[in-house]
Amino acid sequence: MLKAKTIFSGFAVDDLEKAKQFYTQKLGLTVSDETMGLHLQLPSGATIFVYARPNHEPASYTILNFAVDDIDAAVDQLAGQGVVFERYPNMPAPQDEKGILRGRSVQQGPDIAWFKDPAGNICAVLQDT
Repeated sequence: MLKAKTIFSGFAVDDLEKAKQFYTQKLGLTVSDETMGLHLQLPSGATIFVYARPNHEPASYTILNFAVDDIDAAVDQLAGQGVVFERYPNMPAPQDEKGILRGRSVQQGPDIAWFKDPAGNICAVLQDT
């Protein structure tokens, strides 16, 4: 068995300064500068390493999920800060006017809304149950 000292995840962006501003100012995370990138401090105590990558291509899947107590309040707060919510076709239920997929109402997963960071990576807020 692997005896890792610590475990963390990471993802790429095209502009570290834009990423730092977004994750601190819009999402309220503590971000520290490192030699090769940034560390995002998560509420659980875990960290995520963010690094610049030449010719960055955004992830086509959700890289971060933010579980919240009140998805409507979270979406309203983020939208008020200029965050734009994504809309996707062929979902199990329609997304409402805020961009929230009400999955719980059709027993198809959580209530969730997706948005992108400045590098185009997909993030989501979802209702914690």
